[in-house]
Amino acid sequence: MDLKKQDLKIVCLDAATLGNVDLSIFESAGSFVSYDFSTKAEAIERLQGADVVIINKIVIDKELIDKTKLKLILITATGTNNIDLEYAAKNNIVVKNVAGYSTTSVAQHTFALLFAFLNQILYYDKFTKDGLWCKSPVFSDFSKTLYTLEGKKYGIIGLGAIGREVAKIASVFKAKIFYSSLSGVKRKEDYEELSLEELLKECDIISIHSPLNEKTRNLITKKELSLLKKGAILINVGRGGIINEEDLALMLDERDFRVGLDVLEFEPMKEGHPLLNIKKKHNLLITPHIAFAAKESLDRLIAMTFSNLKDFIDGRA
Repeated sequence: MDLKKQDLKIVCLDAATLGNVDLSIFESAGSFVSYDFSTKAEAIERLQGADVVIINKIVIDKELIDKTKLKLILITATGTNNIDLEYAAKNNIVVKNVAGYSTTSVAQHTFALLFAFLNQILYYDKFTKDGLWCKSPVFSDFSKTLYTLEGKKYGIIGLGAIGREVAKIASVFKAKIFYSSLSGVKRKEDYEELSLEELLKECDIISIHSPLNEKTRNLITKKELSLLKKGAILINVGRGGIINEEDLALMLDERDFRVGLDVLEFEPMKEGHPLLNIKKKHNLLITPHIAFAAKESLDRLIAMTFSNLKDFIDGRA
């Protein structure tokens, strides 16, 4: 089917959440309009007469569905928790998401956070720029201890596509890989499975790559954080809400472990967040939900979203 002959009205409601990606490809499928952000009221107004909506974080609930005549919801993300899937299905609305577009990007960001800790990158960057290296009597500095990944016990919570990619990379650095399965499904894996409690107790490094659901919400609270080894590193690039952030702020000041976060329960980060007021700030790294956002990943995301649209047009959705 020639996409240029289609007469669809396509609306993107939150393009700013995708950075500076080029969305012009959607113009080939019909009338296309894009908005950086949309409130609930604006979304309803902007979707009048629309056949297709492209969204990332906008909530598509019963009210919005009842007040529009959508035929297709294109999600520029893997998660579908912001869509009332059951009500959409009752109204014969097709919902299409994308999966696997950011595996490499998120895995890379996991190790960016990890190596920043293991190699004391932030400390030594400041050390040098403050002129302290200029005053050193020797060519190097040993005020901080560096560690290799080799020989470390690396625990993965959520051994999906991203978790497996992280395991593969960590193995190259000669770490010993363990994982904890939250689904309850028994699978044959190349790595040793531990209970969550065992994994938290035994591993030097733990990274979270799970979705947020009823099993993972508040998975890591004060109780679980108290199990971490001295000097352990905990990284969450999965979803906010998996780690209880109030408990985390409390435990970071009480105990000796380090944490790298790319996701929080509520985003953007709220002013006065407890993690902004911890004393041991050197033990915490936070990035603003950018692990997925490599250019290559975003380009792939748009291509996959357009492919979902084409499948719908061609009757394959």
